[in-house]
Amino acid sequence: MPEKKKSDGLEPVAGLSFEAALRELESIVTRLESGQVDLEESISIYERGSQLKAHCDAKLKDAQAKVEKIIVAPDGSISVAPENGAA
Repeated sequence: MPEKKKSDGLEPVAGLSFEAALRELESIVTRLESGQVDLEESISIYERGSQLKAHCDAKLKDAQAKVEKIIVAPDGSISVAPENGAA
């Protein structure tokens, strides 16, 4: 059995922006839902989809943590809470 290329010509998931990862994940879902993908490829793209989902989840959690640190003072000024002050 020939050795499968690790990346299959795809950019590593860790290097993708949230938007690029989400677009690719949506494409994978569409392909899987179509039922037109053979079993081996379905497994391969499902695995990629799982990696993309985890990557998107991590990006969202990071963004949420940054947003939660933004503080709006009564005078309307905006600042960021210190790292150790985050809940």
